[in-house]
Amino acid sequence: MKFSTRSRYGMRAMLDIAINGEDKLVLLKDIAERQAISKRYLEHMMTQLRNSGLVMAERGASGGYRLGRPASEIRLDEIFEALEGKIAPVECLNDPSVCERSEDCVARELWDEMRMAMCDVLESKTLEDLKMRWEEIQASHGVPA
Repeated sequence: MKFSTRSRYGMRAMLDIAINGEDKLVLLKDIAERQAISKRYLEHMMTQLRNSGLVMAERGASGGYRLGRPASEIRLDEIFEALEGKIAPVECLNDPSVCERSEDCVARELWDEMRMAMCDVLESKTLEDLKMRWEEIQASHGVPA
């Protein structure tokens, strides 16, 4: 199972804001440049993240983006769900009516265990956890944070 570019890029964009926006707004063009993401694609993702309250946008000459809450309060599952919807490796987990076998399906039980494991990991980590790991990696490479 692969995560879409939307969720991968969305995580990178949120991390970029957490790293670069502690005391200032972060410009969309700067996120796009640093993360090698199309500005147009990023605009679409930022709309979804803004609608979920994960980021705040300020318009105008000095406008940009900032986190909607402290990074320590933003769980990774919130970012994922804002961009992708409910986590599910197969459609029948979110909507059993799509498969007539869903009630008695042994494989569905396995898919649900996988979903729960992914949810557990994403719910247990915050954007602050990613930021701290990024800082550790930068420090190990001798790059100032």
